[in-house]
Amino acid sequence: MPAETRLSLRQTQRMVMTPLLQQAIQLLQLSTLELQELVQKELLENPLLEETPADPPEGTATSAEAIPGTVTPDVPQPTPTVDATQTDALPFDLTAAIFDYPEEPTLVQQEDREEPPFENFTSRATTLADHLDAQLRLATNDARVRVIGEAIIGNIDDDGYLRAELADIAQNTKASVEDVEKVLSLVQSFDPLGIGARTPQECLLIQLRADPLPDPVAVEILEQHCEALERHGYTDIAKALKLPLERIMEAVEEIEALEPKPGRKFAASDARYITPDVFVHKMGDDYTVVLNEDGIPRLRVNALYRSLLRGGGLEAKQYVEQKLRSAIWLIKSVHQRQRTLYRVTESIVKFQREFLDKGLASLRPLSLRDVGEDVSMHESTISRVTTNKYVQTPQGLFELKYFFHSGIATGNGDRVSSLSVKKMIRDLLGGEDAGKPLSDQEIADILKGRGLIIARRTVAKYREELGLSPSHRRRLAPKKR
Repeated sequence: MPAETRLSLRQTQRMVMTPLLQQAIQLLQLSTLELQELVQKELLENPLLEETPADPPEGTATSAEAIPGTVTPDVPQPTPTVDATQTDALPFDLTAAIFDYPEEPTLVQQEDREEPPFENFTSRATTLADHLDAQLRLATNDARVRVIGEAIIGNIDDDGYLRAELADIAQNTKASVEDVEKVLSLVQSFDPLGIGARTPQECLLIQLRADPLPDPVAVEILEQHCEALERHGYTDIAKALKLPLERIMEAVEEIEALEPKPGRKFAASDARYITPDVFVHKMGDDYTVVLNEDGIPRLRVNALYRSLLRGGGLEAKQYVEQKLRSAIWLIKSVHQRQRTLYRVTESIVKFQREFLDKGLASLRPLSLRDVGEDVSMHESTISRVTTNKYVQTPQGLFELKYFFHSGIATGNGDRVSSLSVKKMIRDLLGGEDAGKPLSDQEIADILKGRGLIIARRTVAKYREELGLSPSHRRRLAPKKR
């Protein structure tokens, strides 16, 4: 059968992500600070976008409406010129009074001097390497020792441990392994104690031996029974050393007081500042949701560039049309993002009213589907709009994701938040008898007595998420100083 070409019509349905929809989805996931950066970037790149003045003068025509998503034609207004004679007259030259020299400068002022750069005035935190290098320069004048010491210090990580083999350091510095060991002993005597160790055991031993009168039992435990110490086998250690368990626990408390990561205090602090995206204020008996719009400019379309659509060449019109379309999309997307964030937060406040009134114990379980059905949105939209968003409430600052979690059923058919159950478990373990710690089954029985239907394995899961040890480890755990 010969092949032939035909024209046919076929109607199909498919999902198409329009540029406006893609941009709206992208903006939903941004925090307030990230949205500010994106808007400022668009203001720089798109000449048709401009920021609406905060308080425009009465009776002055604006180039476009400040309401997002609306653009009205307008006649461009000429830019007013400022005459120098209209400025406030001062009886003296302000610039000369601040920066100029007196009429008769002194000899020192007449000298040509090179001013230090401003970078020299900025402060910088002392790093662990800087701290050790300074001690190395004071400890020796031997150039060879300094070279080896600098190589050792350069291979010490942020926790204070040496992360290189002595043979490799000896090869790189063209020294013997014995010389490297001697310099390493010098570095290990520096502050903070325990620096330059190769294992946690060596780090703790260095700190113990730095004491003029170290506890001999603690030293022997670290030297001979470190593995049993790691698994909290205090009874086995007491039998091996033929000492009472109380004496072993005293030595363990001495070891617990040591610093396993001596370089930790020099670690750069990763301070994270959070700006709330939404505020929830209590007004009488009700709660009001207020969006944080500080720093987010109110956008409008510049009428001067838009006038090029009525005149100018074809190339200019195409450029302006593209930028105009992009500007309108951004304005609508920002407006949609703010509106969606407001509605979702309002729905969360409605569901978590008891938490706002009473605190964590009244936090109720909540799912994305619950909020999605309440505001007639898809779960994926709720997930995006609550990502990296924080709300300031009368109970404190929380991420919006904080309010979404599972629940535990109660005897009367209600459900209690898993966070509330974790708080109950933490409170129970915090007030338990150290000699008779509660097992997971005992905790489950206590919670069942309070009306919660919870299994032992669920208690164990929540306890592990709280970072709490099981009962057999808590029974012999030494008390923290």
